[in-house]
Amino acid sequence: MTVSPMTRCPWAPDHDPLYSAYHDTEWGVPEYDSRALWEKLVLDGMQAGLAWITILRKRETIRDAFDHFDPEKVAAYGDADMDRLLANPGIIRSGAKIKAAIGGARIFLEMRNRGEDFSEYLWFFTGGKPLQNEWLSMADVPAKTTLSEAVAKDLKKRGFKFCGPVIVYAFMQAVGMVNDHLTACPRHPVVQEMGAS
Repeated sequence: MTVSPMTRCPWAPDHDPLYSAYHDTEWGVPEYDSRALWEKLVLDGMQAGLAWITILRKRETIRDAFDHFDPEKVAAYGDADMDRLLANPGIIRSGAKIKAAIGGARIFLEMRNRGEDFSEYLWFFTGGKPLQNEWLSMADVPAKTTLSEAVAKDLKKRGFKFCGPVIVYAFMQAVGMVNDHLTACPRHPVVQEMGAS
């Protein structure tokens, strides 16, 4: 479904086909796959201090560099992998962010080994269903919420890094835990229907 640039959420400009395609097909779609959710959390953490389009343009290279975010492979990364990643110009070459991804993979596996599903853990915060918002303009959309603060606090308690309440809210928007398409955007009712199923 191609969304008219006149009604698309204004953060996804029509002149950037990568951004508009991301908005029209992916952003806000409820995601329940644990591995995919962890990948998106890592990518949102890598965005810290950068524009999301920077991550979007590098996403495939980042996926390749991180073994397609296979948590078992990433959790086993050592010094040689750190050196390899820091030398890769196609990714975000931040030692702290790379270490956060590796540490996050280890926590993901620890949770799984305890019988804790990452998807069930995250979706518990919204009662298992997307929260449906009715924003009229971008000015109405918050950068963080009380809920994103609670999720961020719990993630940090578990040892995850680069997951403050603003990053977590962007993550929640992207993976459809909240429907933050503006009400005038044609994707709003589509995503709302996905959340109802």
